[in-house]
Amino acid sequence: MIFFASLLLIFLIYVFLNVKDRHPGYNVDVSVSNTSQNPFKVGFAAVSITPEVIDRWTDVNGDAKYVPADGDTYEDVNGNGKFDAVWIAGFSNKRAANGVHDKLWARTMVVDDGKSRISMTSIDAIGFMNDDVIDVHNLIGESSGITYSTISSTHTHEAPDLLGLWGESPLKTGVNPEYMADLKKKTAQSIDEAAKNLQPAKFKLAINPEDAIAVVKDTRAPYVLDAGLRMMQAINTENNETLGTLVAWADHPETLWSENLLISSDFPHYVREGVENGVYSGDSIIHEGLGGIAVYFNGAVGGLMTTHPSLEVKDIFSGEVYKEPTYEKTKAQGDYLAYLGLKALDSSDYFIEKAGISIRAKTINLKFSNPLFRLGALLGLLDRGMNGWMQVRSEVAVFSIGPAHFATVPGEIYPEIINGGVEAPDGQDFDIEPVEVPYMRSQMKGDFNFVFGMANDMVGYIIPKSQWDEDAPFTYGRDSAPYGEVNSFGPETAPVIHGELKQLMKEFYK
Repeated sequence: MIFFASLLLIFLIYVFLNVKDRHPGYNVDVSVSNTSQNPFKVGFAAVSITPEVIDRWTDVNGDAKYVPADGDTYEDVNGNGKFDAVWIAGFSNKRAANGVHDKLWARTMVVDDGKSRISMTSIDAIGFMNDDVIDVHNLIGESSGITYSTISSTHTHEAPDLLGLWGESPLKTGVNPEYMADLKKKTAQSIDEAAKNLQPAKFKLAINPEDAIAVVKDTRAPYVLDAGLRMMQAINTENNETLGTLVAWADHPETLWSENLLISSDFPHYVREGVENGVYSGDSIIHEGLGGIAVYFNGAVGGLMTTHPSLEVKDIFSGEVYKEPTYEKTKAQGDYLAYLGLKALDSSDYFIEKAGISIRAKTINLKFSNPLFRLGALLGLLDRGMNGWMQVRSEVAVFSIGPAHFATVPGEIYPEIINGGVEAPDGQDFDIEPVEVPYMRSQMKGDFNFVFGMANDMVGYIIPKSQWDEDAPFTYGRDSAPYGEVNSFGPETAPVIHGELKQLMKEFYK
């Protein structure tokens, strides 16, 4: 009896350590209002967060999964007697990296208006949880003078697991603690370096509202996209050179799909390359690049926004059509997006030379009702602390740089919550009318309204409650449950996040 009681006590201590609050008392409550016309200083930085892939392996049956029982073998490069796997996030367990195709980055833009200083960082990762974001904030140098910082993930499905869901098995985390610690330091370094690189600047803004629809599809009804490609170019006012460019669009970076075994940022790599260095067709340049550092931010990707293998991508310069997931297809997609963005800037005469930065940001609490996520947290697979019983800390924000307005969302939000079109279809699990109304962009009052997904947290899919659909009968004539709910915190996540942002916008715009 004492033996079993001791085991139970050990287990309870283990569970407590897994779910204890990592940052007790931490709370964000930022409120800055500045409507004055001030000149800007802007800085950019790009720091590599590429993992070292030490060991290579042989995939005997070509299933893109490291399974020794199948005969898969590895080369023990460092002679330590074990497979030093880099587990790739996004599709399935056991997908071990077999090399690096292109570097992963922590890229940052810092903007200073003389009163406040805001940093916007994008990391090439599947997602980055709020506890980890707070760790980075604590590493930012005091001399950087950051008033508010947002860290978003590009959501690439070809980067190391940072969430713990894609390891060697469903019961083993795929997170490498050493890599995670190094990534946090380098992300903070990116912010510090961008703050050191501040130079007098003005902004040029542009949008292509719909042409990018050609390279993305919505795989779940109702079919609503977040297809606008938004550009924000920072130009040095002293020499007229480009310091960097913010690029915002919405699509899962998974064009390479599930059998790719090389570390990659997927199509954002080619978008950034095109914006910085120019878009080429073979050796012929189609459009000159801007120079500087391009930072790619993802938007409303829930639903699911994807360049699925069923979607053909046409190289608009050579005319070649790609369907199967390859680097050629991914490059054609990235080149096209870069070209659209560059052409939009060409035709824009919208400049911001003086303005103020205003910010409203706050900590919010979300219930952890997904039973699989709860189990993962209890077992330590999801390394996430709780600040209440099955409750986690998250964050939302609204800020503006003059007429450029931004809203940050802590996960994969469905585009209908952002752009309108939430429905209450027959077969829904809750007999309710749409809750997440009005849609978010209708509440934003900027001339250019940016939405960053996976920002300062990763809570999975943010699904309209009236479209929640786990139980039969299923919506839209389906014969099975749609994908999404299994990777969501729960049906109350969207109403809470939408409600918190709506209230934040009321305070911000009052």
